[in-house]
Amino acid sequence: MIRALFFAACLLVSGMSTAQPSWTKKASKSVITLKTFKADGTLLGSSGGFFLNEQGDAVSSYTLFRGAEKGIVLDADGREYAVECMLGANETYDVAKFRVAGIKKSSALKVSSASLPVGTSAWLLPYREQKNAIPGVVRKAEKFSSDYDYYTVAIQMPENAVGCPLLNEQGEVVGLMQASVRQGDTLNYAVSASYAEALHITGLSINDPALRATKIKIDLPAELDQAVLTLYVAASTYDSLRYAQLVTDFIERFPSAPDGYEYRAQLNYRANDFMAAQRDMEQAIKVADKKDEPHFSFSRLIYQKELYKSAIPFESWSLDKALQEAKLAYEFNPQPSYLHQQALVLYAQKNYQEASNVYAQLSSSSLRSPQLFYEASLCREQLADTLGQLALLDSAVALFNRPYLKEAAPFLLTRAQLRIEAGKYRDAVADLNDYEALMKTQVNDNFYYIRHQADVGGRLFQQALNDINRAIELRPDYDLYHAEKASLQIRVGLYDEAIATAKECIRLAPEYSDGYLFLGLAQCLTGKKEEGLPNLQRAKELGDPQADDLIKKYQ
Repeated sequence: MIRALFFAACLLVSGMSTAQPSWTKKASKSVITLKTFKADGTLLGSSGGFFLNEQGDAVSSYTLFRGAEKGIVLDADGREYAVECMLGANETYDVAKFRVAGIKKSSALKVSSASLPVGTSAWLLPYREQKNAIPGVVRKAEKFSSDYDYYTVAIQMPENAVGCPLLNEQGEVVGLMQASVRQGDTLNYAVSASYAEALHITGLSINDPALRATKIKIDLPAELDQAVLTLYVAASTYDSLRYAQLVTDFIERFPSAPDGYEYRAQLNYRANDFMAAQRDMEQAIKVADKKDEPHFSFSRLIYQKELYKSAIPFESWSLDKALQEAKLAYEFNPQPSYLHQQALVLYAQKNYQEASNVYAQLSSSSLRSPQLFYEASLCREQLADTLGQLALLDSAVALFNRPYLKEAAPFLLTRAQLRIEAGKYRDAVADLNDYEALMKTQVNDNFYYIRHQADVGGRLFQQALNDINRAIELRPDYDLYHAEKASLQIRVGLYDEAIATAKECIRLAPEYSDGYLFLGLAQCLTGKKEEGLPNLQRAKELGDPQADDLIKKYQ
């Protein structure tokens, strides 16, 4: 009985191998061979594949693209075409989608929208060396990514058939053959052709590890917004040559979009080709539906040039031109960001009062922020309006709630420094205390020295001693800190401690007057004039202007 069944199965396979489907000849014209190469021309490998449409889009094995610098395709007639770009890839399922360059009209297979049930016949169509379709039977169909099938097929898979199509009885492609586990296996695998067909490029695809692993360029997304996202992401990930080519491709694909011209203008600006950058910006303005956006970008580009490349002359650009473009943007669309650009340009022009007026307008806009109030405070600083500057910094800090986040730290530090200058020492100490709490691991000796000075100004002498001690702990070999400590110790009547501190100061800097001055003064204050006066005299010899008066006082 077993022998009879085995004999019948052999007859069935034999019959299937000879009775070719009617669509075999036509479908075989869609099958291709893919070959990829390293940068030095070394062949990475070859596999099968097939065209998805008449425009030359095809699918094959992804493995060949890893590390590939170049790819070629041989069609059913042996004609050779270059792989132009990648359209998608998935390393897990070993699938790549790509476009072939230079082909007028490719023969394509229709991808089936239906799954193949278990027990259904299927046909593997290899490349032209073996013209016959190879029969098989679906043994398992497992779902992945919700809508797609991963097939296990009872089929004898020939060499170099990875990536070749698996078709149903109607000649529609249902799967893409995967590599065999072992050569000669009678059970092989295919991933859904509809999954391969659905692969596509998005704005973030250039960060896809599978696509980054190949040197063959990635196609731009078909959707404009996604293509613009690609330009944005590529600006920080591509090298300059690859990025310039991407921008060129974008302009060719979307000639009516201003974005490509704006990005190319930036590239020309970096190359100091300001005339080319101007032509690009003028073209961006010409094609844009929303004129405000390219006018704004043009203003920023000119502003950037005048700030950082003013030594390179270009008569057509100036801060006046940057201001004009910002005003044009605002006329087309009164956005706060365009008004803010005007404020920045006015500040750069040293028109501080006018810039301050614009910042006052912005203070009640959607741009209201600590940074905006800080920028406005710089205008008041230039106008020598300390009270106005401090009020604006108060507004900046007031936008943060307690407990403060680290984002508040730079504004607290700036306000503290201004409060010190204004003689508001205790208020400054409060800001510095908040700053220290936020930046505990990043404050250094200079921070404690600054707070020590504010402490002294606010007559917070114990905290001042603590802070100068902390500064010395962080930088024990800096004589200035020891001199400041000795001065403070004398001020609060710690004369013996001041003597020890001054001696350490002299040890660190024997050629500077501070240590001798404070040592001599502390000794005189403790009644040791015979020891103190020579030290004061030494301070005088080293050029200290206070020493002479002290010598007269204690002689």
